Amino acid sequence: MSLSQDYVQDLIALECDSVKELLLQKNKEYGNSALEPKRIFSKAPTLEQIKVRIDDKLSRIMSTAEKTIKEDTVQDLIGYLILYRVAERINHEQ
Repeated sequence: MSLSQDYVQDLIALECDSVKELLLQKNKEYGNSALEPKRIFSKAPTLEQIKVRIDDKLSRIMSTAEKTIKEDTVQDLIGYLILYRVAERINHEQ
């Protein structure tokens, strides 16, 4: 089966839009909590805290007995990777 480049590009755009909407919705619900954590218990820098969340998601994927990855876990992982890039950009601007 040969996939057309236009079809694949449309699917890429749909997936990116889906993650974008998820991140914007979570930001609306939780504010900038990933980029400006309250630091009540952990005093780790923002980038380090996002790395921990990424590690947690990867650990959840690796430890799943059935080795089936839930869609929300994948979207969360992609979202945290994007937030990591945003945090890096913010750090370079300061």
